[in-house]
Amino acid sequence: MTNNISAILYLISSICFIMALRGLSSPDTSRQGNLYGISGMVIAIGTTLALPSVLSYEVIIAGILIGGAIGAFIAYKIEMTALPQLVAGFHSLVGLAACFVAVAAFYRPEAYGIGNFLAVNPISMIEMALGLAIGGITFTGSIIAFGKLQGLITGEPLVFKGQHPLNALLGLVLIALIVLLVQEQTVAAFWMILALSFLIGVLIIVPIGGADMPVVISMLNSYSGWAACGIGFTLGNSLLIVTGALVGSSGAILSYIMCKGMNRSFFSVILGGFGGEIEGTADRTQGDKTTKSGSAEDAAFIMENASSVIIVPGYGMAVAQAQHALREMCDILQSRGVNVRYAIHPVAGRMPGHMNVLLAEANVPYEQVMELEEINRDFSQTDVAFVIGANDVTNPAAKTDPASAIYGMPILDVENAQTVLFVKRSMASGYAGVDNELFFRDNTMMLFADAKKMCEEIVQAL
Repeated sequence: MTNNISAILYLISSICFIMALRGLSSPDTSRQGNLYGISGMVIAIGTTLALPSVLSYEVIIAGILIGGAIGAFIAYKIEMTALPQLVAGFHSLVGLAACFVAVAAFYRPEAYGIGNFLAVNPISMIEMALGLAIGGITFTGSIIAFGKLQGLITGEPLVFKGQHPLNALLGLVLIALIVLLVQEQTVAAFWMILALSFLIGVLIIVPIGGADMPVVISMLNSYSGWAACGIGFTLGNSLLIVTGALVGSSGAILSYIMCKGMNRSFFSVILGGFGGEIEGTADRTQGDKTTKSGSAEDAAFIMENASSVIIVPGYGMAVAQAQHALREMCDILQSRGVNVRYAIHPVAGRMPGHMNVLLAEANVPYEQVMELEEINRDFSQTDVAFVIGANDVTNPAAKTDPASAIYGMPILDVENAQTVLFVKRSMASGYAGVDNELFFRDNTMMLFADAKKMCEEIVQAL
C-alpha cells in the first residue's frame, strides 16, 4: 500500500516537473513554471522522507538545514553577473553527489538491495559505473567552467599537441575500465574509473574558450541530469530517473540550440572552443579606418528624434549592472512616442537566457523582448540600434569574412539600422577574439564609457 501511494506521489511530482519545463519555455508563464517546479520538489522530498526505508531523520534534517542555509545565503548574495558561475557550481555539486552515492552503493550494496560487496548485480553495476563516470566528468568539468567564468582560470582555450588523441584514448580506457568493473568487480577498477573521470572532465573543458561558454553551461547541465538518472537506477528511485532524464534531455536540446545560434557543431565545441577575454585598448584607428565617437548628449538627441529604437544588450550590460538605468532610459523614450524593443541573441551573455533574466529583473515588459528570428528583419526599418555591451553577436565579419572564426554564425543585423550607437568601454574584441568591423562603419557612433554610467548620463540629457 505504501509503495503504491509513493509511486502515485512520485508520478504527480514528475508531472509537476514536466509542467515546470513547459512553463519556463516562455517569459509569460515562467513564474507559473517556477511554482510547478517548487511544488514538484516539495512533493518529492516529502514522499521520500515518508518512506519506511528512511533510518535517520536527524542526519537528513541536519543536511537539509545546513544545505538550505548555504543555498539561501548564496542566492541572496549572488550578483546577477555571477549567475553563470553559480549554475556551474551547482552542476559540480550534482556530479559530486552522484559520485558519493556510487561510492556508498559500491561498498554497501546490501543497503540498496542490489547484492553484496564485490558481488553486485551486473545490471546494477553498469548503472553505478555510468553514474560514477558521468558524475566525475560533470564535477571536475563544472569546476573548470566555474574557474573560467570567475576569472580564476584564463578564458583562453588551453590546448596542447596531441590533445584530441589523448582524450579519445582516455575515453576508450574509461569504457574498458567500466567493462572490467562489471565483470571482475574490483576495488581498483572502481577508483580508477573515478580518477580517470575527474581527469577527463578537466581535459574536455580546458580547451573551450570564452566564446563557447553558453554551450558549456547547457552541456554540463545535461551531464548532471544523466548522472542523476544513472544514480536513480542504482537507488531504484523512479522519480530520480525521470527527473534526471528530463534535465539531461532538455540540456542536450539547449546545447543544440546554442550551437545552432553560433553556427558550430557540438563536437567542434568539445574538441576545442575558441575565444577568450581580450584586453582592450583605446586605439580608435585600424589602418586607414577610424571610428566616430560621441557623447551622452549626442545619443540622447539622436534617440529622442527617432521613431524606433532597438536595444541590443550583451555581457557588458551585465557587468556594469546597467539594466535598471537602461530601463529608465527606454521609459523616457517611450513616453515621447519612440517605439522601443529589445533584441536578444541566443548566445548573448555567458549562459542561455542571461539577458532575458537581467531584463526581467529590471521589469522590462516581456512583449518588448524579442529573439533574433523575430526582430532581425526589422533593423533595416529602424532609426537607431543601441548596442550596449554586446560584441560578437553584432559583428558583420560573421557574414563577410570566410576566414573569421565566427563566419557563418547568425548575428543581429544592427548594421542595417540608420544609426548604430555602440556603448563600449574600449575597442577590445569580444570573447571570440575577433575585431568588430562595425566599429568603423559610417553609420556607427561609439559611446566609450561604462554601460551604466552612459545610460545614466543619457537619462540626464533626455
